[in-house]
Amino acid sequence: MTLFLISMLIVVILILIEIPVAFAFGIGAILFTYTTGNNISFLIPHGFKTASGFALLALPLFIFAGLLMAEGGISERLLNFVNSLVGRIKGGLGAVTVLTCALFGAISGSSSAAIAAVGQIMIPRMIREGYPAGHATALVACSSVLALLIPPSIPMIVFSITGGLSVGAAFLSTIIPGIMLTVIYCALNIWFLRGNPDIKVDPPLPFKAATKEVVKTGYNAIFALLMPLIILGAIYSGIATPTEAAAIAVIYAIPVGLFIYKGMSLSNLGSVTVRAVTMTGSIMAVLFFLFIMSRAMILEQVPRDLADALLQVSDNKYVLLFLINILLLLIGMIVDDISGSVLAAIIFLPIINQLGIDPIHFAAVVGVNLGLGNVSPPCAPMLYMAGGVGKLSLDRYIKPTLKFLCLGHLPMVFLVTFVPELSLFLPKLLLGY
Repeated sequence: MTLFLISMLIVVILILIEIPVAFAFGIGAILFTYTTGNNISFLIPHGFKTASGFALLALPLFIFAGLLMAEGGISERLLNFVNSLVGRIKGGLGAVTVLTCALFGAISGSSSAAIAAVGQIMIPRMIREGYPAGHATALVACSSVLALLIPPSIPMIVFSITGGLSVGAAFLSTIIPGIMLTVIYCALNIWFLRGNPDIKVDPPLPFKAATKEVVKTGYNAIFALLMPLIILGAIYSGIATPTEAAAIAVIYAIPVGLFIYKGMSLSNLGSVTVRAVTMTGSIMAVLFFLFIMSRAMILEQVPRDLADALLQVSDNKYVLLFLINILLLLIGMIVDDISGSVLAAIIFLPIINQLGIDPIHFAAVVGVNLGLGNVSPPCAPMLYMAGGVGKLSLDRYIKPTLKFLCLGHLPMVFLVTFVPELSLFLPKLLLGY
């Protein structure tokens, strides 16, 4: 346990001094393996075998599909459709941003893709309409993590595969928390801006004209809106596995981007493919070293020792869940959502099983908590990415970010943790879980 904690401390220090995450975990894995007396030549095949599993093939396919749809002009059409529904109320443009991030998450499964596709359009647009720049940037940062909760979610795929859980059940566990958090962020946005006289609002249209606008923008966005329905419908009808559904998503996205939305050309298709390969390669490098470290941890019985240490603090599962949430938040603050999902599965699932807590319920806890950590300093990868898109320094948007997190996301973490039915209702209803 001591050697593991030292190795993880070194990983954290390396990440904080901006060593690439894959290399940081690689150094940590090698250090832990050799200091515990294990031969890394026996662990490397385990890393390759786990990383090359069929189920994990869903990860690059969903990344590719998300990039294809982003390049194909989907974000603009989604924004126009959502704007026709809620854009003509005070604070409505912020609600459009939140809802579009949720919808885009249902297509790409990636927070960073949501920031890149939605933030680049909506942050300047909100500022032009009188929104404080810090508020607009914070809203995009906080809303981007809805992509972790609205399936298909790449971190949930990784968590499920690492923990040996049903990917479909893990997907379903985060839908209700994701929808609730979407509504909370929309409401908080409107409440925070209620007294701001600078917000510009288009006058409401007559009912007939408004209906016509919704129908028109909805028709233009129909192929974008159909994509998550096709993916999830294929999975939960039993037609396809999550990996096969990801392949269907790619096959669907290419003609939509090339011939229907025409936002992508054949030359763009090549560059998108290269970006998808590059992104997948960086993620797989991280996962490879994490899988090696996980095997070494299991051989040294680190999860069991950690479980024993926590059980010595208290035998009350609610107290232990509270402590685990604090540790998850710290993990989310330091590493990205995918690395955090693997660490959560490796370290905490044995403890969760020992406490008699449903692992699918815990999947939702991990998704919500890591989302909170990803926009909480010091590292906060999604927070800084949104700041880069909005071209603002941290001091300009940290205060509104903390308001959204403390009043919106943090209460949702406690709700999901201590009200299991929020995450288990849909898996029980649709899968008989």
